[in-house]
Amino acid sequence: MDQCLRFELAGLLRSHGHDVVRAAETGHARADDALVLERALGEQRILITLDGHFGDWVVLPLSKHPGVIRVKAHPPTPENVAALLVPLLASHSQADFRNRLVIVSSKRVRWIRTSDD
Repeated sequence: MDQCLRFELAGLLRSHGHDVVRAAETGHARADDALVLERALGEQRILITLDGHFGDWVVLPLSKHPGVIRVKAHPPTPENVAALLVPLLASHSQADFRNRLVIVSSKRVRWIRTSDD
């Protein structure tokens, strides 16, 4: 999880059986987006973020990766974010997210392919 997401959310996701690591737990509490993404790629983890920059290919070009989930929750409380993530994660395998940017909000889930593989 990106540093912009609170530790309470990690606890909520863990209580649903998800293997979650916060950027702050790996020494990346103040790291820029590229470093957070690099760490997720290195560990073959799906990155969960509130940050819209992960959809900007000029800033962070995505090609082959385990997946990025951008959550659009207002307000982005741990409970509101979990209400969007828990059903999404429960209904999809990790492989479903591979090479995808998934933008989830209360109104819809948008799947964007970032690589042909």
